Amino acid sequence: MGNDLGRLLIISGLLLVGIGLFLSYGGKFNFLGRLPGDIRVEKENFSFFFPLGTCLLISLLLSFLLWLFKR
Repeated sequence: MGNDLGRLLIISGLLLVGIGLFLSYGGKFNFLGRLPGDIRVEKENFSFFFPLGTCLLISLLLSFLLWLFKR
């Protein structure tokens, strides 16, 4: 049980550090939200934005990181 708790704390800490870095330096990632596959519809009185390509990229990165830690 102690081994699982330690692994969970390490993953949680790395995730928090990653979120903190993204919030601090996130403005320098101008390509996020403008990837191919991101849906943007703008009309006169209506705008809709769904970052599908960005969501897929983040999902792939998180899946890879979790796969690495699970090994």
